[in-house]
Amino acid sequence: MGILGLFALAMVVFASYAGLEGRLGRADRRIARVERKLDLILGHLGIQENEPELEQVAALARDGRKIQAIKAYREFTGVGLKEAKDAVERMESR
Repeated sequence: MGILGLFALAMVVFASYAGLEGRLGRADRRIARVERKLDLILGHLGIQENEPELEQVAALARDGRKIQAIKAYREFTGVGLKEAKDAVERMESR
């Protein structure tokens, strides 16, 4: 396989990766949207989700350690920075 063949193979791999990355990003955004809607429903019904990890995040938020709370929330849930910040701010307001 010559240089041209290797270049073509590299382009195919790159295009496949870019396509997969785009689909994963869209799936992440859809999941985050569904989670926000579920949070709203739970809040409207007055149901609180009790997860031990989130209790630790809530404790950090109560202690005024917002940045650490956001980092911990992201670590536990795998969400993005904005979603974690919004969730921690909701915890603070309760």
